[in-house]
Amino acid sequence: MTHMPSAEGVLYIVATPLGNLADLSERAREMLASVDWIYAEDTRHSLSLLQHLGIHKPLRALHAHNEAGLEAAIIRELQQGRQMALISDAGTPLISDPGFGIVRAARDAGLTVTPIPGPCALITALMASGLPCDQFLFHGFLPAKSQARIHVLQDYVEAAYTQVFYEAPHRIIATVTDFITCFGTTRPAILARELTKRFESWIGQTLGDILIYLEQHPDEVRGEMVLIVGGLSLKASDAAAISSEVQRQYHILRAELPLKQAVKLTAQLCQISKNTLYDWALSQDENKEE
Repeated sequence: MTHMPSAEGVLYIVATPLGNLADLSERAREMLASVDWIYAEDTRHSLSLLQHLGIHKPLRALHAHNEAGLEAAIIRELQQGRQMALISDAGTPLISDPGFGIVRAARDAGLTVTPIPGPCALITALMASGLPCDQFLFHGFLPAKSQARIHVLQDYVEAAYTQVFYEAPHRIIATVTDFITCFGTTRPAILARELTKRFESWIGQTLGDILIYLEQHPDEVRGEMVLIVGGLSLKASDAAAISSEVQRQYHILRAELPLKQAVKLTAQLCQISKNTLYDWALSQDENKEE
């Protein structure tokens, strides 16, 4: 690979395999072999990858506890012309991993930051989940405490789009239990485990299915996990909320106003969920067009 000469260095953000080493791109391999230094979240873990690739480059640790303290030194080294790569333990750096502060500092200093794309757990999980992925919200890791977790989840119960979460194996049963408390047992969901690895598995069709499986198979509560939860559909919502009076109010307003404004005002007047009413209103407009 040929690099254009530059008076200043470049920070490469390099995606590495989730588990299957064959997923590393040729471009990523060449870049890791060409840089001066590689920053990694866990140097011991990353050393195994580099040894497998036959790459011998200096490794430096960059994690949540030292990232802020390294910013100035890294920027200075880049300004002196050093070429550096940033990798995470697995997948795409910065996605629930350290590195954001370094990238922002490099951008603020007018330095070049170049992404080398590749595997990402949340996208890999969405691809094969069977849940809608035209719109989705990625949360990363939820709070470790149940009360705080439920507080966050309550804000997203009525979201109509798919939601993606990472979770540690020692918390997954408690987390799914909290999801059921907020979303119910029948909400569509799937748990992706050990993606691209030998024991890759896909668990459940609903939150209830996932909890039952995990409780009955404690030996499989291990490895990296991605929980994907479907959005709230009109069928899953409280049909009684769209009462005849709500419908009457909506149709009066809709005759004079755009759909979103009619929904907003009706929801305020009738004190019901705007998201639920919006889904119903969309179906009314679709039927009208037919």
